[in-house]
Amino acid sequence: MEDLLRNGYVKRNKDLPYKSEKIRLKPHQDRRRKLTDEDKEEIRNMKGLSQRKLAKMFGVSRRTIQFILDPAKLIANIERRKERGGWKQYYDKEKNTASIREHRRYKHTLFKQEGLSDK
Repeated sequence: MEDLLRNGYVKRNKDLPYKSEKIRLKPHQDRRRKLTDEDKEEIRNMKGLSQRKLAKMFGVSRRTIQFILDPAKLIANIERRKERGGWKQYYDKEKNTASIREHRRYKHTLFKQEGLSDK
């Protein structure tokens, strides 16, 4: 292991994976994901409601509903983002780091409590 002990703390080698990366969450446990595949299918089948009403019902943005109902718009949006330089425009490193750290802790807690698979 290439971790180095310096000034009382361990500096992590960036090439080593976190244990939490191997832990597989069940779809209902993953807090990063708001809609399950069943929810998406239900949205596609609810043709009489407006996108705003669907968004409010499922607790997501209208744009998310729009992308579910019309995948071509999602693909076009991704292409436009690539032309502008990717995802960098809205990236906040500190917020992202805190979010990833919180998710790893959550997965580790579930691993201890529920005995999730780490393979």
